[in-house]
Amino acid sequence: MSWSAKFPEPIALPDGGKLTTLQDAGSYITQLPKKTQTTQAWQNATHVLIQAADHGGPIEFARLGMMQALFPKGEPVYHSVKKDPVWRNRTKLVRDR
Repeated sequence: MSWSAKFPEPIALPDGGKLTTLQDAGSYITQLPKKTQTTQAWQNATHVLIQAADHGGPIEFARLGMMQALFPKGEPVYHSVKKDPVWRNRTKLVRDR
């Protein structure tokens, strides 16, 4: 496979543009600031992009890597049951008083 291979569906960018080929995605990544490029999400996107272009890896993985880097999900929030307010049996109903 080569860098001119097209994604199954173009990737819509937050600014309104589109990435249609692996070359477009590679150019987009290289134009990012170095601090952004070194984040884990963009490192993963770069890795799967190179795998798809140079080593015949799945193009869909490259697309998914780009999507995850472009539109990251928030940090997971872990909810502790012990911190729940204890509301059971705290007050009695008027009829039970």
